[in-house]
Parts: sequence; C-alpha cells; structure tokens
Amino acid sequence: MKPIVVALAGNPNVGKTTVLNQIAGSNLKVGNWAGVTIEKKEAFLTHGDFELHFVDLPGIYTFEHITEAEEVAVKFLSGEEVDVVLNIIDSTNLTRNLSLTTEILEFERPTVLALNMIDEAQSKGIHINKDKLKELLGTQAVETNGRTGSGIDLLIDKVVEAYSGKRVSKAPVYHSEIEGQLEQIYPTLHNPNNNKHAAIKLLSSEEGYSEVKGKLEKYFGKEFSEIINDERWGFANGLSKQILKVDKTDSRELTEKLDSFLLHPYLGILIYIFLIYMVFKISFDFSAPYMDWIDGFLNNFISPVTTMALSKVNAPLWLMRFSSEAVIGGIGFVLTFVPLIATIYFFISILEMSGYLPRIAFLMDRFLHKIGLHGNMITPLLLGFGCNVPAIIATKNLRSQSDKMLVIMMIPFMSCPARLVVFAFFAITFFDYPAVVIAGLYILGIVVAVLTALLFKRSMFKGKTGHFVLELPPYRMPSFRTLFLIVFAHVKSFLLRAGTAIFIVSVVVWFLLNMPPNQKDSGESIAAHIGKAITPLFSPIGLDDWRAPTSLIPAFLAREIALSTMAIIYRATDGDDSFAKDHAGSYPVGKELKKQVVGLGTAVKDSFISLFSIMPQVFQVDSAGGQADTTRAKIKQSFTTLSAMSFMILLLIYNSCVATVSIMIREIGRKYALSYLAYSFVVAWLLAFVVFQLGTLFT
Repeated sequence: MKPIVVALAGNPNVGKTTVLNQIAGSNLKVGNWAGVTIEKKEAFLTHGDFELHFVDLPGIYTFEHITEAEEVAVKFLSGEEVDVVLNIIDSTNLTRNLSLTTEILEFERPTVLALNMIDEAQSKGIHINKDKLKELLGTQAVETNGRTGSGIDLLIDKVVEAYSGKRVSKAPVYHSEIEGQLEQIYPTLHNPNNNKHAAIKLLSSEEGYSEVKGKLEKYFGKEFSEIINDERWGFANGLSKQILKVDKTDSRELTEKLDSFLLHPYLGILIYIFLIYMVFKISFDFSAPYMDWIDGFLNNFISPVTTMALSKVNAPLWLMRFSSEAVIGGIGFVLTFVPLIATIYFFISILEMSGYLPRIAFLMDRFLHKIGLHGNMITPLLLGFGCNVPAIIATKNLRSQSDKMLVIMMIPFMSCPARLVVFAFFAITFFDYPAVVIAGLYILGIVVAVLTALLFKRSMFKGKTGHFVLELPPYRMPSFRTLFLIVFAHVKSFLLRAGTAIFIVSVVVWFLLNMPPNQKDSGESIAAHIGKAITPLFSPIGLDDWRAPTSLIPAFLAREIALSTMAIIYRATDGDDSFAKDHAGSYPVGKELKKQVVGLGTAVKDSFISLFSIMPQVFQVDSAGGQADTTRAKIKQSFTTLSAMSFMILLLIYNSCVATVSIMIREIGRKYALSYLAYSFVVAWLLAFVVFQLGTLFT
C-alpha cells in the first residue's frame, strides 16, 4: 500500500473535526503534538491501493507564527512528510476562510478544498462556483456536509487524485514589485521548501534581506508585515468576488434571534449559569448509578470470583489479596470514572459543536479581563467542579500556552465530587451546619484559584498574554454519530494515559498498606511507619494522630479513599485473618451474577429517573461510606472540630489526585506539574495552620 499523509487545515469552527469523524469513524485517535500541549487528532483509512493518514492541524486564522497552535501548523506543513493539504472551508463565511486558503496555497503543495456546511450556505442564498474556483486556483473543490457525510466519499477520491497527479496548486500572485523581490530569494532556498511561504517567511525575518525588505517598505510606505497581509487579504477578497453569489433575503437569521437573549449582558449570564448547572446535574445524576454499579460489580462479583478461583488452585493468601484489592480495586477505580467523563465530554462536545461555547467566552470576557484573564478560560474552570481531569483536558481550546498554564494551575482548587464525599462525612460528623461548611470550602477554593492566577500572572507569566480572537459561528445541531466518536476517542485516551498511572499507584499503595507480611494490624505496615514519620509535619495543623496523616497517602490516589483507609486503620482489623474468613467457602456465582444483572437494570432505570429530579441531592450522601457507627465514633475521638477543618482544607487545596497530576504532567510537563504539586501543598498547609492556630486561640 502506498501511504498518503493528508493535513487537514482550516479556521476554528469550520467543521474539521466533523469531517474527520466522517472519514475516520471509530479509528479516530486523540493525543498531543510532540513537545507541546496542543491536541492532535489523526486517523488512518484504506482506499484502494492507498493508505491515507489524516492529521488534523489546530484550527487557526493565520500562519503568522504567533501562537503555539500556529507554530505547530507551520512546522508540519513546512516538513517533507505532507503529501496533500485538505483545506476545510466554512461555506457560510467564504471570504474570511479564503484568507487562510491564500496562505496555504503559498506552500505550493497538492491541495483539495472542502466547501463544508454547504447546506447552511444554500439555505442562506449563498452560491459558490466551484468550477471557477478550480480554474483560478488549480485545486479540486468538493461540496461537503460534515454532519450528514454528504460529499465525503468524493472528497477522499479527490485527495487520492491530487496525490496521484502530483498537481501542485497555483500559488497566489501578489503585486509585481513583491513578486520581483521574491524572485531574488527563491534561488537561496533549499528543496523541498522552495515555495512562496518560505520566501515570505525569510523576507519577514529580522536577519538577512534587509535591503530587499527595505525597498518594498519604501515603495509601499509601510512595514513588510502590513504589506503582505494586505496582499493576502486582497487576493482572498478578489477571489471571493469572482466565485461567490449571494441572493438577497429579508428573513432574520436564527443565530441573530438566539443571540438577542443568549448574549444579553445580564440575561445571557443567567442562562449560562442555568445551562452549566444542568450540565453538572445531568452528568452527576445520570452517571452516578452506573459508577456505583461498576464499583459493586468489580468488588462484589469479579473480586470474590477471582479469589475463589485462586483458592481452588491453592494460590497463596497474599496473591489473593493482591488480585482482589490492588489489581481489581485499581482497575475498578479507573473504570468508575468512565461514565462521568463520558457524560461530561458528551455535553462539552454539544456546547462546542453547537456554537455556544465561544459565546460563553464572550459573556465572561469583561469580568475576567479585570484580573488579567479572558473569557476562554471560564469553561475549563467550571468543569473542574465536575472532575479536574476532563477540565484540564478541556484547556485544549485555549490558544496561548501561558493562558493554559494559568488555568491548569487554577483548576485543582475547584472542589470535585470526590472531595465532596469526604467533606460531607466530616461536616456531618463535626459541625452543626454542614451545608454552610461545605459551601465555605467551595468558596475558599475559588478564592485561592483566583489569587494563584494573579500571583503567576504577575511573576512567571508577566507580560505573556495570548491574543484573544473571538468568532461567533452560527448555531448548529451536531450529529449523534460525531458526538459518540469524539466521546469514545477521549474516553479511550483517558483510560490509556491516566488509567495507567492510577493503576500503578494503586498497586504501590496496596503494598505499603500490606507489607511486611503477617502483620497483626495496619499499624505495623510500611504505610503506618511512613505516616508516623510524617506526623511531625502535620502536628502544627492538629493532625497529631499518625492514623490521619497515613490516610493521606492513599487519598492521593483518590480523595474518597481517605474514608475507607481510615475505616481500616481505625478499626485495626487483622488483615489476613479477616480476609480469609470473609472469602472462606464457595461463592454462588450463578446467583450473584443474576443479582448483578438486576443491579445493572436498576442502574439504567435510576439513571433515567434521576434526570427528572429538579435538584441534585449532592448533600444527601451516605458519607460514612457504609461503615458502622463505631467507626465514626472512633474517628470522632481522634479529631477535634478544628483538626477536622484542617484536614478538609488540606484535601481541598492540596492537588486533588494522582489522575490530576498525571494529566498535568501530560499537558504542562513534569517540571511544572511537580512544582505546582509542591506549591499547592505549601498553600494548603499554611491555610490549615492559620485556621487551626487562630481557632485554638479563640476556643
């Protein structure tokens, strides 16, 4: 098979991802470009004797090499591996899209144009003469509808045809004076970069050709960057006039009608808050029954069945414990995330592909500008209240690296549901007004996040503000197939990346809690010795009982694990003996399997019933984790009201979990992620210290 590398290029919101989904199906892969945090989508397709490798470049407006996304696109198109450029164009906004097309043509590669959203264009009375377009540019142009898949097969045929014929598209022709000066530069270029874009880039650089650039600037009376931008825009505008015809219509567009209240400065914000609330409500309510069922299925069915099978082959007790608690327990924790992540990604994709997501940035931009941020940052921050992991991944929509860094460093302070379980347990156990305490913790997290952003904005990222180009596309109804493929790709990426780290840590934690072998209780474990060693660090904030700091070790895996770890430590169970007793005898596999099937049916029913509840019951949680009253009593004896508050503040501010850290390493690099981990711990400790010491003075 002959390989063909196809680069998908286009402006943001032109439907590149939708077209790629129609081409790729379930073969879509999601990752990051090497060395940067820009998301990379790619897919492979066999077509006749060819294997097509599609690479989706970041959505950009220009190749001016200002942002990280533009740098990625320029480097890829300038390399040797690209065979065909597939330029996706929004047919409803042709002139603006042709400005980028003009720059793409400067690379002088085989190019195919996809006139996407052609159905919307036709409904607006827009007609594009694609035959004239082919004549003027020397490129094939295909009308497509990414939502329905119309024109996709023909588009693939034209890509193969462009590659087979090695048809290099016509480079745009600019002012004769510019063309004359560029002719002097071409001989100095080296193949395969002997193209107009490389010549312009070389002429735009500060070094060399100052005399040539000086002549042009003197001739036109302005800087070279302005000269070339004017020429590109003029070429695109002139091309648009020759191929575009628009029928006059007096009907008011649906987009304008919706924006009249969705973008209202006050009503729009209220609608936005309501929609975000509904996203969280539906995500939590819909996914919770499935998360509970997955957890129960793995721990109450798969685990005992595995233990029974191992016991029948006379496997050692430690191996049974390891497979049950570490392997199945670790995988179970990863899988319980899937329903929540999938649901949240589903709604993120709807907001993005419907055209509403850019409007959120528009609404919030005015407020955020007052603290040196901008509107694009608000959505990932709000998603952090659902789960820090997908929230950090959602920063892919931010164009500036410094903006990404700031938002990623704010997200872990947004309290996720895992922390809510711990907060609910401690608030109910130690305080008379638990709802007020929990609300106060949420507000504290937001305040710390804003102060962190201001601190880093005025120090590490001083003067580094990404430009904020805002486009408001028309509203569209995304197809369910496209939504499913996007969610599938992101969930698969999460399981392969974050899931691996979570599983490894779960195994390590198990060994820490169960070694050395034959220990009488958990107080003799390595984890206990570590807890006793770190207790002096936590004594100033009221955690002077080694059992509380020890519970923080597995809590780094997931915050809610702090409760189950406390239950084990405080009850001082005999690990090996109790395990042997609990798993003695045969396990009724058939009977329990039927019970699990019934449980799945109940989860499905509960998930849909929950959608009709008006308010999510977020505070009515069995926060004791099903433990007996004696466990709660023992924990209550070990804490005071102030030390309980210190413990909650520590869990709130100190970076949320290992999944968050692993995603941060992926997005911003190991150095920044680990430095932030240390920073969040110092801030958490200081806040807990202040609260505990001041509280001690006044009590």
